[in-house]
Amino acid sequence: MKQLFLLLLLLLSCSCITREKQVEKHREGDINTDSISSTDSISLLFVGDIMQHQAQIDAARVGQSYNYLECFRYVKEEISEADIAIGNLEVTLGGKPYRGYPSFSSPDELVFAIQDAGFDVLLTANNHSLDRATKGINRTISILDSLNIPHAGTYTDSIARKKQYPLLLEKNNFRISLLAYTYGTNGLVPKQPCIVNYIDKKVILQDLEIARTQNPDVIIACMHWGDEYNSQPNKTQKELAKWLIEQGVNHVIGAHPHVIQPYELRTDTLSGEQNMVVYSLGNFISNMSLLGRDGGMMFRLDLVKDNTVRIANYAHTLVWTARPNQQNRKIHTLIPEYHPQDSLSTNEQEKMKIFIENSRKIVVK
Repeated sequence: MKQLFLLLLLLLSCSCITREKQVEKHREGDINTDSISSTDSISLLFVGDIMQHQAQIDAARVGQSYNYLECFRYVKEEISEADIAIGNLEVTLGGKPYRGYPSFSSPDELVFAIQDAGFDVLLTANNHSLDRATKGINRTISILDSLNIPHAGTYTDSIARKKQYPLLLEKNNFRISLLAYTYGTNGLVPKQPCIVNYIDKKVILQDLEIARTQNPDVIIACMHWGDEYNSQPNKTQKELAKWLIEQGVNHVIGAHPHVIQPYELRTDTLSGEQNMVVYSLGNFISNMSLLGRDGGMMFRLDLVKDNTVRIANYAHTLVWTARPNQQNRKIHTLIPEYHPQDSLSTNEQEKMKIFIENSRKIVVK
């Protein structure tokens, strides 16, 4: 009996050690939460272009409705774990007829699934903001408001913009002023009184003055910029990122090229202040399948506040989009790099491997 008791005690000890190692591994790279309270830190998660090509709309159709929940099944946990998750909604909710490229109008059910996946904020300033003209802007805003999803980038009129922008996010004792701008809208011009936030230094300076009156801990600028399908930032992106930081922006997060571009942590040699610049998050979900365009990254930024606000940790997760296939995959599905590969078809494994390997060469210097 004594030997049996000792054996059980040994097994229990091993089990405890194994669980501790598993927890330690899961937290690898995270901030040390032992020395700070929950109100001293905040985790922000950013993703790139949330798109809806016609093939995605067709795949999501269920009778007379649409269901996108399965798209986010494998990334929902990571998104929901963030204190604030922010995505770029690169479609309008312009109503029927639903269409993909080049004039996007997505079923409202897409945003239901986005919210269910854990997203807290959506950006609406991008080159497809005017795809359905005034109706597209107004209806998109109306749907987001009805779901209590904060948004930044487009407005029904100047009164709404003045009231809602810069977007102030408050959580965990943090105040974050969020800015959002786009380089253009595919040659389309908003009809008054609608407003789209374009990249205009004069306007940005005015917005920064307002942002400072919000007494923010952090100012973040989300920029829709760069050259499509180019995995390196262009001269304009680099110069604009430098200028934004010089004007008081703390962190810059970019999208639009539909491929991943590098990110960099900048440290001021005099003050020691650190600024994160992410040039392009790539596609989050789309029907694009060419090299580099079939995925993107989720970027996490952990901030800590005591006497000052600083970056505690940052990390990225590469995410690849699996498309409907012959292996009973009915809908476009986001697959994070840590997902078990043996659950994928051989063809999916090969394509995802190529995306992961090429993307790592870009983001890891």
